[in-house]
Amino acid sequence: MRRILGYATALPVSVLLLAGAGAGVGAGVGAGAASASVPGDGGFTIKDPRITESSGLAASRAHPGIYWTHNDGDDGTYLYAVDGRTGETVARITYTGVGKPHDVEAVSVGTDGHLYVGAIGDNDKDEDHVWIYRLKEPSDLSDRTVAATEYHVAYEDGAHNAESLAVHPDTGRIYVVTKDKDGGALYEAPEEPSPDGDNTLGKVADIDLWVTDAAFSPDGTRLAVRGDDGIMYTWKNGKPSHPRALDVPKQKQGEAITFTTDGRTLLYGSEGTNSDVVARPAKAGMAIVAEADGLSGMQLTGIVIGVAAVVALLLGGGRMVWLRKRSNDRRGTTL
Repeated sequence: MRRILGYATALPVSVLLLAGAGAGVGAGVGAGAASASVPGDGGFTIKDPRITESSGLAASRAHPGIYWTHNDGDDGTYLYAVDGRTGETVARITYTGVGKPHDVEAVSVGTDGHLYVGAIGDNDKDEDHVWIYRLKEPSDLSDRTVAATEYHVAYEDGAHNAESLAVHPDTGRIYVVTKDKDGGALYEAPEEPSPDGDNTLGKVADIDLWVTDAAFSPDGTRLAVRGDDGIMYTWKNGKPSHPRALDVPKQKQGEAITFTTDGRTLLYGSEGTNSDVVARPAKAGMAIVAEADGLSGMQLTGIVIGVAAVVALLLGGGRMVWLRKRSNDRRGTTL
């Protein structure tokens, strides 16, 4: 893969300050300003025994503190509303008007008061199209049945496996990130997808990570993607840029990611019964550097860290000399 993932926590403070200078570490998170706690921003445990393979996670805008999730695969046309305060399920939605889900992998909240579900898994990469479902987010949280619209979508360059679906909070555009061991790619759906016929997913950018989920920040300025590692992108003019490393928690089978509604926290979900949703500050670490001029990622890592360390040592050494000189000058004045 064409990347390095340099985690800030692995470096001395002096090196981190130099390596991150001017790079906007944690930009857009509202650092320095106190904010009220958002329900669920400390993480929680999903307690519903019916949720055994939580594969997607999305923070509700209509119901603060509620997080939508679903099981992986062919469990059925169900969405679960989980209370971030308690981890308990407060509603199970059954959506109708669609065919039998093939491989449900992701959920996202749209700008129009709707939920979007991605039946986009294709492990064998042999499907001529996959499915996205759109349904109204209920105003009342109780077990109920909701009608959904089904969209057939197909990639412009052939079949792909994917587990990530994200709807941009400003434009309402639907995005899918493919999953591949050599790195995936970001695709966008038509501006106004049609429920009749196929909708073509056009490639926007390479995503140099094995991706299991993705999410936009509530203000639409950042795109977070995760697998075992994670990347935070700056989002501008419909494209990702300036990739930076995320501190992804170690999970047995990390599958899901979502921002809290204030954009300050990322929640990471995992499959399994009684699975934990782990909270991390939505702050990115060191820049991810692409290979260039024949240098490998590891070589570039060494160069970046080495230069920063040398500069830090020089600055520290210069300060020590200055302090000694100042001390000697004072002693000379006293004598």
